[in-house]
Amino acid sequence: MNYSDYQHIIFERPQPNVLLMTLNRPEVLNAANVRLHTELVEIWQTIDRDPTVHVVVVTGAGRAFSAGGDLKLVEDAYKNPEEIMRVLDEARDLVYNMLRFGKPVVSAINGAAVGAGLVVALLADISIAAENAKLGDGHVRLGVAAGDHSAIVWPLLVSMAKAKYYLMTGDLIDGREAERIGLVSMCVPDDQVLSKALSVAERLAKGARHAIRYTKRSLNQWMLQAGPIFDHSCALEMIGFFHEDLAAGVDGLRQRRPANYPSNRVA
Repeated sequence: MNYSDYQHIIFERPQPNVLLMTLNRPEVLNAANVRLHTELVEIWQTIDRDPTVHVVVVTGAGRAFSAGGDLKLVEDAYKNPEEIMRVLDEARDLVYNMLRFGKPVVSAINGAAVGAGLVVALLADISIAAENAKLGDGHVRLGVAAGDHSAIVWPLLVSMAKAKYYLMTGDLIDGREAERIGLVSMCVPDDQVLSKALSVAERLAKGARHAIRYTKRSLNQWMLQAGPIFDHSCALEMIGFFHEDLAAGVDGLRQRRPANYPSNRVA
């Protein structure tokens, strides 16, 4: 794919050798439909082939970073084996493509970041969150296991105790708390998040390119060696797409109320 092939990502060149990519579905808080989800998988290989890009900054258009997967994407996969396998493959490829991406990535988390959006936000090498950004992994609220990136990244960033709490409850936290527990690199006032990310990107772009890239590569081995854990979590998540709890979770999210999960009903 070339940059012109991407329908829901805007590309800008704010500084020499820095690419700013903006997730652009602001009318739905940049939720990932089928097309955007695929674009988030493919973009890292596209940029890796571009010798003019040394550093990437990723943010969201409007008031959110990304509200995760579009509920229609989830509904289309419900009890549909072929679609479930497609989603599984893309979920795995998104994480592995980012972990193997050779250039530094800085995320400017300007608002809500959940689900697939949180994958991109937290797998960035440096993550900068707005004070009032809302971050969280809502898989359990949807009625499926916490797959995607969370089984690898959260225990490394915030400890196993914190990871279990937030991944098993699905609680959201703001940017200040995310910085306090180590989930993000830093937190800044809302109106400074993009400028700070671009400032960090400029510094990286002017640094020793190979040294920075190889430092990233070596540190990412911590997550890559946990690949079997990640693959296991993805498989368990997909099993949930065959369970009635998923339909209840989707309905609860649409109605903005607690879900009534069939698995939790008293016989």
